Amino acid sequence: MTSHQQPRAASDQAMWEAVLGLHAFVERQLAHTLQRRHGVGLSEYRALEVLTGAEAGECRMQELADQIGLGQSSVTRLVGRLDSAGYAYKDNCADDKRGVFAVITDEGRKRYQEARATYADVLSSALNTASGDDRFARAVQALRSA
Repeated sequence: MTSHQQPRAASDQAMWEAVLGLHAFVERQLAHTLQRRHGVGLSEYRALEVLTGAEAGECRMQELADQIGLGQSSVTRLVGRLDSAGYAYKDNCADDKRGVFAVITDEGRKRYQEARATYADVLSSALNTASGDDRFARAVQALRSA
């Protein structure tokens, strides 16, 4: 490694740590507020968002897992919670009996629409707050200028 690469690696690491810290800060704000105001966790909200945008309001469980960054078993439990709340359910694929879909309900669409503005407001507020913190200011500026 050249001496030129060492400062860049240190700078990259510092920026990555700032991004991770910013991510954790924002996720905590979002999770807390969504749960308190709408009774849904952040993963549930994100699943409802994916399903709302999916064709016919459904997608394969593995696709849902990939889109929200969860493993297969975690997304199975997540859809189970959504099912218990009446927001989504599992359905077998007609063409492939091994395939399982998550399908949003009308109540799930309604819950997502109610929570959507809260999510946007809290996200902006958390980023505004973080922009005043020396640890996160550069990361917020980079995100907002992208």
